[in-house]
Amino acid sequence: MNNEVRFPVLLVEDDEALSFIIKDNLIQHNYKVDVAENGELALELYRSGNYALILLDVMLPRMDGFSLAQEIRKTDEQIPIIFLTARSMTEDKITGLSIGGDDYVTKPFSMEELLLKMKIFLKRSSISNHNHVNNEIILGKYRFIEEELMLKHPDYEKRLTLKEAELIRLFASNINVILSRDEILMKVWGSNDYFMGRSLDVFISRLRKYLSHDPNIKITNLHGIGFRFTVKPEQKLDK
Repeated sequence: MNNEVRFPVLLVEDDEALSFIIKDNLIQHNYKVDVAENGELALELYRSGNYALILLDVMLPRMDGFSLAQEIRKTDEQIPIIFLTARSMTEDKITGLSIGGDDYVTKPFSMEELLLKMKIFLKRSSISNHNHVNNEIILGKYRFIEEELMLKHPDYEKRLTLKEAELIRLFASNINVILSRDEILMKVWGSNDYFMGRSLDVFISRLRKYLSHDPNIKITNLHGIGFRFTVKPEQKLDK
């Protein structure tokens, strides 16, 4: 008997043949799979279920994948969302990441690629959910609470996605150090290509917005080189 954890997955795909193939492969790899062929049904299943990960097609009837992801992110910043995108729709990948997606696979894709991405995200999510050590990182006026994926400021707080948290963690471990784009992409995304590079720019933009409540924190783009994360000590006026 297989005693592995059976992670529940929500697969949202309107192509019946592709949906069958993906579901069959996931079941063979010990996943529990619910399938929705349109965005409205997917939202109903999500709200009534308890999923560990969502596989989300972009082009869907009734509610498209982007709108569905936005609805989910209103209440849940942590569940990993992997978009299934068409090869010709290059901007879909950037749009999906900008609204809260964690990653994507491009159709046609290999099941090995999809399964590897799922395994990585579920492992990270499991570690986050079961780590009860109060591990905080102080970044200027912010507190980054790793196990909660939470970034807190006295006037603002934001629950991060797994990818955002990994990027913050990497920067926090390399304050005032120049990190090349290649190094960041390999450590956070595990690969380096054109679209991953565009994805990094999207995530950097989001982190700058989250950290904008403290002017002493900056993520500087060094053109053609990479990024430098700096946290200047707050200057105190002499009385």
